[in-house]
Amino acid sequence: MSFNISLSGLNSASSDLDVTSNNIANSGTVGFKGSRAEFADVFAQTQFGIASNAIGSGSRLQNVAQQFTQGQFDFTGNNLDLAVNGEGFFRLQDNDGSVSYTRNGAFQLNQDGVVENADGRALTGYPADGDGNVGGTLQPLSIDTGNVPPQATTAIDIDANLQSNADGLDPTNFDVNDPETFNFSTSTTVYDGQGTSRSANIYFVKDEGEENEWLSVVEIGDQLIGIDDPDNPDPDEMFRVAFNSDGSFDSVVPGPGAGNDAQDTSASSIDFEYDPGDGLDPQRIEVDYGALTQFGTPSAVNELTQNGFEAGEFSSLDIEEDGTVFGRYTNGESLQLGRVATARFPSEQNLTEVGDNLWLESAESGEPILGQPTTSGLGGIQSGALEQSNVDITEQLVNMITAQRNFQANAQMISTQDQVTQEILNIR
Repeated sequence: MSFNISLSGLNSASSDLDVTSNNIANSGTVGFKGSRAEFADVFAQTQFGIASNAIGSGSRLQNVAQQFTQGQFDFTGNNLDLAVNGEGFFRLQDNDGSVSYTRNGAFQLNQDGVVENADGRALTGYPADGDGNVGGTLQPLSIDTGNVPPQATTAIDIDANLQSNADGLDPTNFDVNDPETFNFSTSTTVYDGQGTSRSANIYFVKDEGEENEWLSVVEIGDQLIGIDDPDNPDPDEMFRVAFNSDGSFDSVVPGPGAGNDAQDTSASSIDFEYDPGDGLDPQRIEVDYGALTQFGTPSAVNELTQNGFEAGEFSSLDIEEDGTVFGRYTNGESLQLGRVATARFPSEQNLTEVGDNLWLESAESGEPILGQPTTSGLGGIQSGALEQSNVDITEQLVNMITAQRNFQANAQMISTQDQVTQEILNIR
């Protein structure tokens, strides 16, 4: 029996060396998770149980447990190299629809713009529609690297302060070419349907006949909104901006004689029609005055934004911590192109390892919990980095020495038992 016990010890030590060898062999494999050999002792049992003075029957390999600790990051500078910082796996889909999971985030774009790994398995995620809204059904993540078309300006938002103690002026003298006829002005760039830029100026005149009221005129290109005849400015055609006694914004309304179909779409906005000419369709633009204030500090703009832009060419790709994929364009715009999905499992150690840095769902692992990175217990995405193997070479070398000594000790036990057996056989 001693031979069998020692043989089981040899087998266990050999299995321990195999696991250690596999760990060391994959110490440079991206996303690899090391394993640990776990052993159990063996007792021979009968239908009456185990006697109190029974001797064990050796050992056996009980489990090879994967260790899903975090590996260190190797920063590559390639934005399609991804790493999960925390819990979770990338979800991959093969051409036949089969699903697998990995921690290896070395991805690339194929000729169709699909994000895939070196084996052609597609990274899955949530698509974006033409307006950059992300959602919908989980599917292979496709990145549109085409150009972005121009967008005509439809909204202008102004955040500024108008000096409350500014001198009141006669609005009938208003002249865009004479700074003495208005108190304050600011400008931005707006775009027509073909992406052609035009300067847009917003003028403010403090009405000398009214308290806490200002008049506003918008000029786009050579077109005035709020004045019908530049040679004879009419205050009834201008936009009237009212403030409360504490300097906060109250309302804005178009004058009763305002043209261009100007109308107040809310208490804070004016909507009017602008004709860009050049055979283009007229476009409606809404100016939001709601962030204006009237305090004693000098007139100044805090922020002035508009939502139009010219056509742009694709220049780069960025992936945020929450998995959102942004396309950057030469016109300064960015557009959401999709979002990477990740998954975690109730029992990740019970996933089925199938090689090629892949795991499959099993009955013991539980069903995957899919979602957006940084939510539902999922780790964030680190773009431009790869997660290295979590194998500690020093630890593995120590394990190797220990397993080697165990193997040698069991081999010596067999040799000793052989000598004992030989002595018995030599008895005459």
